[in-house]
Amino acid sequence: MIHVFNYRDKHFVYDVGSGSLHECDEKTARYLSGEKVSLSKEELLELETLQEEGLLYGKEADVCPPKSDKVKALCLHISHDCNLRCKYCFADEGAYHATREVMPLETAKAAIDFLLRESGDRTVLEVDFFGGEPLMNFDVLKKTVYYAKEEAAKRGKKFLFTTTTNGLLLDDETIKFFNEEMENVVLSLDGREQVHDAVRKTPNGKGSYAAVIKKIKKFVKSRGDKHYYVRGTFTAKNLDFADDVLFLADQGFDSISMEPVVTDIEELKIKEEHLPAIEKEYERLCEEYLKRYERGEGFNFFHFNLDLEGGPCLEKRVSACGAGNEYFSVVPNGDLYPCHQFAGEERWKMGDVFHGIEKREIREEFAKNCLFTRKKCGDCFAKFICSGGCSANNFHFCGDLNEPYPLTCAMMKKRIECAMYALAQKRAFEERNR
Repeated sequence: MIHVFNYRDKHFVYDVGSGSLHECDEKTARYLSGEKVSLSKEELLELETLQEEGLLYGKEADVCPPKSDKVKALCLHISHDCNLRCKYCFADEGAYHATREVMPLETAKAAIDFLLRESGDRTVLEVDFFGGEPLMNFDVLKKTVYYAKEEAAKRGKKFLFTTTTNGLLLDDETIKFFNEEMENVVLSLDGREQVHDAVRKTPNGKGSYAAVIKKIKKFVKSRGDKHYYVRGTFTAKNLDFADDVLFLADQGFDSISMEPVVTDIEELKIKEEHLPAIEKEYERLCEEYLKRYERGEGFNFFHFNLDLEGGPCLEKRVSACGAGNEYFSVVPNGDLYPCHQFAGEERWKMGDVFHGIEKREIREEFAKNCLFTRKKCGDCFAKFICSGGCSANNFHFCGDLNEPYPLTCAMMKKRIECAMYALAQKRAFEERNR
């Protein structure tokens, strides 16, 4: 299968099977789109050569390799409480529709023991400290890291840690600890002050921007070459989200993500009627992104990162997300769920870290889940890049893990086309400047 598309004044052919991206002229694009267009012998020969090399109409994988049953990662809900009351929060402002609580150290240690026990011969393990706001339980977070490192060393294993934080509690102590121990840190900031403050409020109803921007800047300045990214959320209220991405870049943040909101709140949720504006906004962002790149002011925008040659292996792309099989979410009382977006839902409770996985049928359901169980993905050019989308979103919006959420699909396809255009333009720029 191939995907032919034009972007601005450029024409591209993406070969789904091989992952190859080719730039072509309009006539060739029309020919490959099925129009009755005459090509010269030389042009036809070039297309035939690409086919012979497997770079056009390349063979597509059609079997999902067996998934490993060795656990590699946990999302530790170290705090089911939060010092913000973000209007769009899928986690019920940190409480997950239950009692506000934090994870005891003994439960956190039991989670680490569970991961070590269930990891088999995996040597690199991952723990993501999540909430609510993880820094509201910083002492337990810190002691959990030290315990995990100590126990891993006894077994010849290694942990990589990530924390997601809203930044309110960042101080010299937490910054130092993060820089010493965290492989990655995700910082929540929605962009321009008026956009951020409209939804990310403190419990007394005030905006949080002024309280976090200086702290996040201080942290990023101290981070050096270690991983972080500033993660924003856009809603129906700021469909001009390109301005928020560029604003974040102007603050000195060079690793940025801006995600569409996932919510049922009528005034904030993304609707089908918003898609044309969102698609144009991605194009506008892409143009400015490339201008800054060529000026030497480039930044890393998560959704425009596309490595068609050295990206995730085919097995990983076909297998889709490891949630519910290789990756689990642990809530403060130790209960296990497939991922953080299922946390607190009784239907998806799988067991706990003290007794292990008890509902094997849920794990089997996720183990079988892959790109090829998502039938609507079969004729989609993006399938080997997005792997069929988020299982949680699929279930919550469509009632089925294998039913892709149409709005997410539409945005994903547009982002991928923008990313492919950006990749081609960067290559051309580098070629011109050798």
